Amino acid sequence: MNEINSPVNVALCSFGMSGLVFHAPFIHANPGFNLYAVLERSKKNASAIYPGITSFDTFETMLADDAIDLVIVNTPNYTHFDLAKRSLLAGKHVLVEKAFTVTVSEAEELIEIAKKKNKKLSVFQNRRYDSDFKTVKKIVEEGLLGNIIDAEFHFDRYKPELSPKQHKETPLPGSGLLHDLGPHLIDQALYLFGMPSSVFGSIRIVRPGSLVNDHFDIMLFYPTLTVSLKSSLLVKELLPAYILHGMNGSLTKERADVQEDILKEGQKPGTKEWGTEPSAAMAVLNINKNGETSRTTIASLQGNYMDFYNGLYEAIVHNKELPVSAEDGLRVMRMIEAVLESNSAGTAIAVRP
Repeated sequence: MNEINSPVNVALCSFGMSGLVFHAPFIHANPGFNLYAVLERSKKNASAIYPGITSFDTFETMLADDAIDLVIVNTPNYTHFDLAKRSLLAGKHVLVEKAFTVTVSEAEELIEIAKKKNKKLSVFQNRRYDSDFKTVKKIVEEGLLGNIIDAEFHFDRYKPELSPKQHKETPLPGSGLLHDLGPHLIDQALYLFGMPSSVFGSIRIVRPGSLVNDHFDIMLFYPTLTVSLKSSLLVKELLPAYILHGMNGSLTKERADVQEDILKEGQKPGTKEWGTEPSAAMAVLNINKNGETSRTTIASLQGNYMDFYNGLYEAIVHNKELPVSAEDGLRVMRMIEAVLESNSAGTAIAVRP
């Protein structure tokens, strides 16, 4: 397939929560895309919500459809590499859910195939478009904190019970919290601060009966900055999601993006108020300004996952820069492998540039 359809025809590899909540609503609402097909091996649910969508029984028959331009790989982590590779070889552009792959070597191979096939390959890092992170990023880039010396990012939940989704609780490649929420925190840290010089990681299993990691503590070391990334499924009293300390003062911001919750409720993107946080969740900036303490709240930017899809469309159709590149995904995988190595060795590990 050499020409791109207008709009871009999109195929989803599954229609579970990821497809139903995070992808289909935005693809359907974006005039640049057409929600063309979905892979549904057993239950056929997509057509009830999106009449006219094509439902395929097998991945092979879906790939054989020349009308498909973009395949979204939103299946369990251990399947990402195989499905993405086959999609690229079939001449499709590919968007892969996080975690990009299970290993660095898999990520590198996908990047090489995408280059040879001249296809776009992206990773769905939607948390870059959360209202809370966008607000923190803006404050950091404005230099209000001065040189940042310490940062702490949290993505915690309280879920002591095991997930009913078997693939989440089975010790398969890519299972566990490190490959689930870890890519979000790592990507945000790298997006703000770049690659660290070294990393220390501690990975634990803390829930009764769990067979997969459900708690991690990662330290990223830079020449003048230390970044702590923490996540656990046994945190009942949540701390601020972002805590940053700089030469001018401190910033705290709770995790308050509303998009996931309202998408689960069935709300559709595109409204004027979309992604607007409650005012009570504003960031708190406490800095020394002109020799005096200035403690203020900062209004949150609106979150909008549609910005990712707009950028993806521009990359596919107009050859613009991808909103999240495969190389971004590769860097996250390098960090995850370094964390695993550090956890096994019990010491900090140097990170490849």
